[in-house]
Order: sequence, then C-alpha cells, then structure tokens
Amino acid sequence: MSADQIKEQGENEIDLIEVARKLWAKRKFILKVTLVFACLGILVALFSAKEYTASCIIVPQSGEKNSPAGLGGLAAIAGINLGSMNNEDVLSPKIYPKVLASVPFQKELMRKQIKFEEYDHPVCVIDYYTGEEYRKFSLMGTILKYTVGLPGVIMGAIRNKQPENVTVADSSIQTLSRQESKCMRILKNKVILNVDDKDGIVTLSAVMSEPLAAAQLASMVQIMLQRYITEFKIEKAQAKLKFTDERYAEAKRQFEMKQEELAQFRDANRNFASAIAKTTEERLSNEYTVALGVYSELAKQREQANIQVKEDTPIFTIVEPVTVPSEHSKPQRGLILIAFIFLGGFLGIGLVLVLPYIAQISGARRLQSWLPENKE
Repeated sequence: MSADQIKEQGENEIDLIEVARKLWAKRKFILKVTLVFACLGILVALFSAKEYTASCIIVPQSGEKNSPAGLGGLAAIAGINLGSMNNEDVLSPKIYPKVLASVPFQKELMRKQIKFEEYDHPVCVIDYYTGEEYRKFSLMGTILKYTVGLPGVIMGAIRNKQPENVTVADSSIQTLSRQESKCMRILKNKVILNVDDKDGIVTLSAVMSEPLAAAQLASMVQIMLQRYITEFKIEKAQAKLKFTDERYAEAKRQFEMKQEELAQFRDANRNFASAIAKTTEERLSNEYTVALGVYSELAKQREQANIQVKEDTPIFTIVEPVTVPSEHSKPQRGLILIAFIFLGGFLGIGLVLVLPYIAQISGARRLQSWLPENKE
C-alpha cells in the first residue's frame, strides 16, 4: 500500500470519527426531531380511517374439451362428430384484469347497491364514493389534501369548469360522466385482481370501510367477473346455437307439414290406383324424405351446438370463498409509527450534517441556532 493510499484512508477514518462526534454532540436535537415525528406518527395512526379487505381465491378451468369419455363420447354414440372441438380458444386469466377495468364492467359495478351498518338503506357504489351525504370527515385526509395533494385540488377545480356530460349519438360508444370517472379511479384502488402467471390462480380483493360491505363488494365483483368471462368465452358458440335453433325450428315445421300432407293424401287416395295419384304420392314422399333428412341433420347440428356451448363454458373453482373480515387491514399502526420514527431520525441526522454547510455557504449564521449547543 502506497503512502498516498495510507494517507487517504487515514483522512476517511478521521472524517467518519468527526461525523460520529458531531452526531453524538447533537444527539438531543436528533432525539427531539425523532420524538416530534413519533407524535405525528401516532396522530396519523389514530386518525386514519379503518379499512377492511375481503378476498377470494379462484382457479379458472376450461371445459373438458379433450375427454372422449365425456360429452364427446356420448356425442359419438349419437352419431355427432365433435372432432373439430378442441381447446384452442382458452381464455387466459391474464385478461381478467382487463375485463375488470373495462368501462362496461365498471359502470355496472357502480350501480350495484351495498348495505352498510351505519345506514338504514342500501347505497349505490357511485353514490357512496361521490355523494356529499356519504362523505366522511378525515383529519389526516384533509391535511394531506391541502398539503401534499394541493396540486391535485387545483387541477380538479380547473377540470370542474369543463362540461360534465358529453352526448354521443352512436350508442356503441361508451361515455362517462365526471362522477363516473371519479368512481372508476376510486374503484381502481378498492378492487384489486392479482393473477399468478405460474399457477393461473386468481386472487380478488375488495376494500371498504366496513367488513360486511367489503365482503358484499368482493362477492359482487366475483359473480360479475365469472359472468363476463363466461359470456365472452361462449359468445361464438351461442351465436352458432341460436342460428342452428332457428334453422332447426324452420326445418321441423317443414317436416311436420310434409308429413301431414303425405298422410292426408294417402288417406284420401287409399282406394285409388291411378297414375296421377301414384305420381303425386311419389312427389310428396320425396319431399317428405328431403324434409326428414334436413330435419335430422339440423337436429344433430343443434345437439352439437349445445354440446359446444357446454364445452366452451369455463369452470371456476372457488378455492377460498369470500368471508367477512374480522380485523381491519388498514391502518397498520405499528408500521406507521416505525416509519415516522425512522423518518424523524433520518431527518434529524440530515439537519445536523447539512445545516452547518448551508449556513457556511449562504452566510446565514441564524441557521446554526437550529442546532442547540451540547452542554456536555
């Protein structure tokens, strides 16, 4: 090791010792700052509103497409070919959060009613989050709103000057009012859907101010999500089934009409053996045979379409059902207090180390008065 390196190492050790001495000399000031922040942490922990989280765990499964012993085997016995029915159109759970965040889903969820213990009537979700009569006063929320969140308040006041609703002639275009947009932003943080990419397990969580309300919201979202996914998955198969049903009903009417015409003709011409009668009977018989063939084929296609819908319908296994939480999930008072204590300690140390340099550079000697002299 060279002499310069030894000298540099000695200077670093001297600097660290000097910093330690300075911190020890101002330990009372650091302790005061830490105590002030500890008191702030206690206030934040005590005055923060309680929140309850209800959750459920879902394992989505597709229909048994490749099971010849199931519906496919029964269809084969009936003479129905299901060879083209495979599981290529499996809907990945990764798309579930997109469905949850979609505008139609959110707008329907906003109109759901939830029962609260403090109200004697059900309350719509959008009214609860945007209505003035349901807004609760929060001391810490008010402080944070007009300090850290002041820029957001100013921007919100500017946005409020814009027109609230936009009228669109095209019914296929979704529109949102200002209240609906606000409710969507709140629900984004209140309803959370996590998907395990490895196992495909879906965890749904809902946060509300009351335990029963949180369980209701989680249950509503679970039912809606299953319905939306099911409708999305079987939409194509249902459209085919509807078309086949219509064709089947028409073919059935034609078959019954031809069957009745042939029977009536045979009853009316039972004792006649003329060529015209035989020709007419042959024509009616051919029409009956064609109608029977079409009717039978559409009956098979109809049954195949019904099986397709069953096969495409996803199955949701509820591993952990929604339960009413017994304890609040927020605020975590211990963590809040520890975080404020650490913040106060780091701030006190930072003031001790930084303020003398600022005073020296700026010439503002009054900054030194922030650091009380140690009498020891």
